Amino acid sequence: MRTRMIRGGIVAAMMGSALASCSNGTPPPPPPPTQVTVATPLKREIVDWDEYIGRFEAIQDVELRPRVSGAIDRVLFTDGQLVRQGQPLFVIDPRPYRAVLAQARAQTEKARATLANAQTELARAKTLLDAQAISKEEYEQKLAVVRTASADVAAGQAQASTAALNLGFTTVHSPITGRISDRKVSRGNLVAEGTTVLTRVVSTDPIWFSFEGAESFYLKYLRQDKDGSRGSSRNTPNPIEIQLADESGYRWHGRMQFVDNAIDANSGTIRAHAVVANPDGFLTPGLFGRARLLGSGTYRALLVPDEAIITDQTRKLVYVVGKDGKASPRPVVTGPPVEGLRVVKEGIAPTDHVVINGLTRLQPGMPVKATMTVLKPRAANTAPVSAPLSTPPAAEAQAK
Repeated sequence: MRTRMIRGGIVAAMMGSALASCSNGTPPPPPPPTQVTVATPLKREIVDWDEYIGRFEAIQDVELRPRVSGAIDRVLFTDGQLVRQGQPLFVIDPRPYRAVLAQARAQTEKARATLANAQTELARAKTLLDAQAISKEEYEQKLAVVRTASADVAAGQAQASTAALNLGFTTVHSPITGRISDRKVSRGNLVAEGTTVLTRVVSTDPIWFSFEGAESFYLKYLRQDKDGSRGSSRNTPNPIEIQLADESGYRWHGRMQFVDNAIDANSGTIRAHAVVANPDGFLTPGLFGRARLLGSGTYRALLVPDEAIITDQTRKLVYVVGKDGKASPRPVVTGPPVEGLRVVKEGIAPTDHVVINGLTRLQPGMPVKATMTVLKPRAANTAPVSAPLSTPPAAEAQAK
């Protein structure tokens, strides 16, 4: 019995010693550092391209109306065809106008005959006046007759010219080269001068692409023009690329030609248009298009993957691993996508080790174990090549 008590005391003493060791000893070892993947950002020279929505418009759009009244005698075109400038389209019955022209010419000839007779009388009166056979008053009467006859001739000539113009207006010609609409009148219809709509002709080559830009973009362009990084589209033919509704690429190329002189107070936008070559007439006025316009001069920027960027309320952040092996957040200013990566305009340096994998487990100041990798482009550079031509984020950019 005594032996059992001794053994029990020894066991109790050992357990007490173990408990004391647990309560007063060293803490358990810390967890291993978080594994992350880091890379230095890619360096590129960038040109921004801003995106707009617009429609194609005819540069010349003419609604044809007759310049004389009468009945339509002939229609000389097929609805919807391409017509050339000066091509005859309608003939209004010319017979009444031929008669008026003939009458005006006859009146002119009559006035010329009267003038010739008056001039003969004046010459005879001058001889008699020199011989003092008539009075000066009689001579001046003859002179007045000559002057009146001369005025009648001039009036007759003017009437004949007007009649000839009206006769010419009986054939309605196309004022421009373009595509014609359908006829609004047929043979036999009476048309009124300046009132009746005959048809409509629109030019097709070249053609305008018209759109409206926000005030914020307009201000950006003004500042770029002032610092010389990008010329204003008012006086610089900045390049523009356009895609149609059923296209995936930007196959239509144009140059800026016009920016309006005022911002619309209701919409806060300003109108502009570019001119686009359309030699085969494929582009039709009214077509919808999506355009990208040269939006900046060339600037240097760094590229990182989108997954390396996190949003903290209104800020965008990336984590950078310092020389001490700890991750720290950096606020950044981002730009458009390029080559499958995201432009970072401000906030990091070319030598920074940016965390691109393992962000979900990071906290500011946390020690990490970084594995270095090399960033490569993830997509082709499909943005257009800009010609050298002398804020809101851009919609697209190109690495040079």
